[in-house]
Amino acid sequence: MQLLEREWMEVLKADAVELEWWARQQRSCRIVVHIVETTAGESLRTIAHVDMDMFFVAVELLRRPELIGKPVVVGGDGNRGVVAAASYEARRFGVFSAMPSSRVKRLCPDAIFLPGDMNTYVEVSSQVFEIFRDYTPLVEGLSLDEAFLDVTGALRLFGSAVSIAQSIRARVLDEVGLVCSVGIGPSKFIAKLASKRAKPIANEQGVTPGLGVVEVQSGSELEFIRPMHVKSLWGVGPATLEKLERIGISKVSDLASADVSALKHSIGEAHAVHLVQLANGIDQSPVVSDRETKSIGHEETFSHDLFDKSLLRTHLVRLADAVARRCREDQLVPRTVTLKVKFSDFQTITRSHTQATSVTSAQAMVQMIEPLLDGLDISRGVRLIGLSTRNFDEHEPQLSLFDDGALTTDIAALDEVWAPATRAIDDIRSRFGDSAIRPASTLRSGRKPGASKWGPNDNGEGLNSEE
Repeated sequence: MQLLEREWMEVLKADAVELEWWARQQRSCRIVVHIVETTAGESLRTIAHVDMDMFFVAVELLRRPELIGKPVVVGGDGNRGVVAAASYEARRFGVFSAMPSSRVKRLCPDAIFLPGDMNTYVEVSSQVFEIFRDYTPLVEGLSLDEAFLDVTGALRLFGSAVSIAQSIRARVLDEVGLVCSVGIGPSKFIAKLASKRAKPIANEQGVTPGLGVVEVQSGSELEFIRPMHVKSLWGVGPATLEKLERIGISKVSDLASADVSALKHSIGEAHAVHLVQLANGIDQSPVVSDRETKSIGHEETFSHDLFDKSLLRTHLVRLADAVARRCREDQLVPRTVTLKVKFSDFQTITRSHTQATSVTSAQAMVQMIEPLLDGLDISRGVRLIGLSTRNFDEHEPQLSLFDDGALTTDIAALDEVWAPATRAIDDIRSRFGDSAIRPASTLRSGRKPGASKWGPNDNGEGLNSEE
């Protein structure tokens, strides 16, 4: 295959990883070797940020079309529940993610609460991400409903960035039935801000359809971001915002021209340098594909404080069952299990146990976590309990946090004993559903493991009923 000099120059602007993929499409391996050796470090990029519109709600509306146009909220509807997602009709009343459900009911009395179905959301998300990967291998998922795509090397194959964005939106709508918004820019930071500009807007006057696709071309970044409020920048939370406003900085333009020494004194040197770079449109962070799973876990907010350790252990068994199964499904073997407890006064503590051998069964995870629970004083009452796993596929052994080496041995032996039963349980559940078999200690509750991701419902216990 022969390339014109102009074409070579265009190709040389692309990221080396993208070039490998592009060249495979062109069946020109010799070109790949040469380009990778001579172009690593090139910075000119085209990044897309794809964000699904009200993802959890939109998935529910596929199954419940009669709710289209109504104020729908996915989340726990109890006094301690929180909003995971809200339809634009609900957002008109000021409802937003992470809002306590009790406040939602005051702002929007007609809100329709749905408990959510994380398994379905994961499945639908996988379908959407497969579409993304048809355009580029450089897909960095931020969550189930949004991702960065480096489409630098795909421009020659699929046309302009806007054409790629429109194609992605059309395919997601046609193949999955969902709507997404796309922002395009020369960096991840600019692309994400652009996608926000592309989304629908909900206010008291109604819902204004979004643009769908917004592109910020290289060279126009400053014109785009400098009129924005400084809180639009990554890393500007309430505390930083207060400090910036204290020294007269409210707009991005203020920050871009700020006295750096004063800024460093106010918010720290590293943070100051980072924010000034963003305010000047500088963001070299790469799109990192196939992000390593850092942890897998479930947690539960109870409808009332718990003071009984035996009851807390029952909840931990249920959570361990859900976490262990997710680990096995993802073919991840953890060595660290972490207990999270939030007390009635909102103080939160975490305790971890790490051992040299990995575990796959819920029984082994429970045995690892029980001593941590036993050592806690719960006289204040427990508002939330969680269990998570990490340190997946570590090759170098880590010592147990406990001095008793027999404990680690016992856990490994227990995990091995349970291995055949665990495989049988997974097979039964795959054939007959999650509720076909469960830990005996959890039978009285009649609730799904790990079902209450967003807090309790009004059924009184904090877990969604099977029905």
